Amino acid sequence: MKILIIRFSSIGDIVLTTPVPRVLKTQLDNTVIHYATKIQYKDILDSNPYVDKVFYLQNDLNELVEQLLAERYDCVIDLHNNLRTRIVKWKLGVKSFSYRKLNIEKWLLVNFKVDKLPTLHIVDRYLETVASLGVKNDTLGLDYFIPEKDEVPMEWLPETHRESYVAYALGAQHGTKKLPINRMIELCDKINKPIILLGGKEDFETAENVKRFFERPLEENGYESGLQELGKKTIIYNACGFYSLNQSASLVKQARYVFAHDTGLMHIAAAFKKEVFSIWGSTIPSFGMYPYRTKFTILENTKLSCRPCSKIGFDKCPKGHFKCMNDIVFDFYLP
Repeated sequence: MKILIIRFSSIGDIVLTTPVPRVLKTQLDNTVIHYATKIQYKDILDSNPYVDKVFYLQNDLNELVEQLLAERYDCVIDLHNNLRTRIVKWKLGVKSFSYRKLNIEKWLLVNFKVDKLPTLHIVDRYLETVASLGVKNDTLGLDYFIPEKDEVPMEWLPETHRESYVAYALGAQHGTKKLPINRMIELCDKINKPIILLGGKEDFETAENVKRFFERPLEENGYESGLQELGKKTIIYNACGFYSLNQSASLVKQARYVFAHDTGLMHIAAAFKKEVFSIWGSTIPSFGMYPYRTKFTILENTKLSCRPCSKIGFDKCPKGHFKCMNDIVFDFYLP
């Protein structure tokens, strides 16, 4: 059987689909698995041993469809279910299975706080999509495969971080899904261990501001000596923008703990079975995208009537107070 899986975006969503090609490949005989995604997510799937071939959407959907038509698939697994994937399915004209997005249920929860969502992780919903093919959840969690060339040696890191460190993925696609900078600083202070800040180039300046806070010079009222007396051990390495996605994944893999907003690196951390501290603002874990099959702690403010205000997030808090992030209690302990 020759199967095409489609998920065009984004980092976290694609990682969350990885159990699907694995169960199809390992539980069905003589199965060939192809995957279609956007070109910018190439690194996520290139080294996946359960995917035989990957096709990339660049600018022209018709060009992608022409490539896929030549493959003569037996069926299509649509794990995105949007307009473009529906066009692809229609043009391929073969049997298809489509993931149910629950848009109405999410709309009810966001707009009227009526919760009709199933208590089911999105990964299990992806797997339900292919259950009729005779496969079942193997309970092995998520996959992320890093090619050897992208493994980051500890020698690349500052000496302060080579023995042990905590990774904090401080980026997020939308402003209401990440802590304001003063709260990032507070979180890092509470972690009280060497920290690597991870994110893209767009996160560099924010991370640099956090780093500067913990690098105040001695002249500032004996700040450093005061921190030493208090047993403060927060040392920041700003890695934002300096590492590829696979290299950032390697740093996550080698971390002792991982802190992350509702973003792709959180799911990559879950793929490596790291202990994750998951930080939630305008979105909520019950949308079904909390860390999957790994030890995790949810950090969120559950005392607000306005949450969730969006299923994906906003640039700024619609109400202006941003209490979902400003009032989170950082209730955790790291031995």
